[in-house]
Amino acid sequence: MARTKTDQPKLNFDGLWDYDPAPESSDAISIKDQYDLFIGGEFVAPSKEGRYFDTINPSTEERIASVAEATTQDVDIAVKSARKAYDKYWSKLTGKDRAKYIFRIARLIQERAREFAIIESMDGGKPIRESRDVDIPLVAAHFFYNAGWADKLQYAFPGRQPKPLGVAGQIIPWNFPLLMLAWKIAPALAGGNTVVLKPAETTPLTALKFAELIQDADLPPGVVNIVTGAGATGSALVNHPDVNKVAFTGSTNVGRIIQKSLAGTDKKYTLELGGKAANIIFEDAAIDQAVEGIVNGIFFNQGHVCCAGSRLLVQEGVADEVYRKLTDRIETLVVGDPLDKNTDIGAINSKAQLDRISTFIEKGIAEGGEVHQSSCSVPDKGYWCKPTLFKNVSQSHSIVQNEIFGPVLAIQTFRTPAEAVEKANNTPYGLSGGVWTDKGSKIFKITSKLRAGVIWANTFNKFDPTSPFGGYKESGVGREGGLHGLLPYIKL
Repeated sequence: MARTKTDQPKLNFDGLWDYDPAPESSDAISIKDQYDLFIGGEFVAPSKEGRYFDTINPSTEERIASVAEATTQDVDIAVKSARKAYDKYWSKLTGKDRAKYIFRIARLIQERAREFAIIESMDGGKPIRESRDVDIPLVAAHFFYNAGWADKLQYAFPGRQPKPLGVAGQIIPWNFPLLMLAWKIAPALAGGNTVVLKPAETTPLTALKFAELIQDADLPPGVVNIVTGAGATGSALVNHPDVNKVAFTGSTNVGRIIQKSLAGTDKKYTLELGGKAANIIFEDAAIDQAVEGIVNGIFFNQGHVCCAGSRLLVQEGVADEVYRKLTDRIETLVVGDPLDKNTDIGAINSKAQLDRISTFIEKGIAEGGEVHQSSCSVPDKGYWCKPTLFKNVSQSHSIVQNEIFGPVLAIQTFRTPAEAVEKANNTPYGLSGGVWTDKGSKIFKITSKLRAGVIWANTFNKFDPTSPFGGYKESGVGREGGLHGLLPYIKL
């Protein structure tokens, strides 16, 4: 049927297509007005009456729900519940029976994928396409993967006798709330441990919905406990004397504090901290493909990614071409409602994080960097940052050395491979990196010299539950994912 004049696709002033809104309906989800702590298989009120805080939708600045704030006493109750569940139930189950429970969790996540994706985008600000197509499928995959190992640990570590540690205290960040939960809880349960987990105070809702799923999965009471709160709650969990293993993902500064507090104890720990990844583009790279990789590397999840490719190192011969194509590409990115399926870049997670990003942008300009931002419009309410590029910056610039955790890319050039490696490694961090070239030998030569835990070649931000993730230097200690991620939850 021929189009009429009224239903022709709309063009904007640049000749690009404008998209009609395509919002994901929130009618499919159920969110309570108030959430208590999840301890011993039940939701229980905090020990101090009235200790609740609001979780805010960063795209609207509106309250979503009230969430309990756990005190030191509440954390103690949760750890005792986990210890009781470990002694009475979980440590007595065979690996095969534990695997059944973990597999059931994975299936329930798949069944409720839409609900989890919507809540993740509402509470955290990330685009629904990312929650739906990346986060939630990976969450299920991590539980499936670890369910497969639960009854095969003797094969994972041949010639050894793997045994669980006991109670794991786990603290997760706000950038990938449910995925970080899966990274922590799935291997802990597969190893035979019980868990007390604290989600970030700005994004607690999917963890609390996961608690409802734990009830539906009929796990023995106390195997998984979830306590909500801020830094004081996390500190109480880390320092509890009956916690055998601490797992933390978050800032390097907090990681240092945790490491100092654990010094002299017999607690095992893993720390997955900050990053300042270099994305290296050589002259022989497929430039259009590399530009898409750059965009994915820094603007995925608004740049709220510890392994984000926040530094671009591009060889001089193609620097002008890459910059031109990159500036053209960011004009096509849609910034707006996280629940709109057209959105490429959602809301910044909180006002505090937006203020931090804005401060770094101001520093970059003050230090002489040349800034370019997308000309896109942003909503009047909510926390938003346009895609931002900086060029003419040096190694000493604040935006080159510090983790910004936002959609801000610092661009530098290099002449030789040796210079690229030197600049890439000249940072306190060592979490990730990227190399783009048409030569396989160059990939192996360069990646072997980069001091980073995860390095991608001709792609970026690709994850799989079988592959370990973690960094060097100030990017952390230990690995998560794969057999490397199971090891911290067992003793041999």
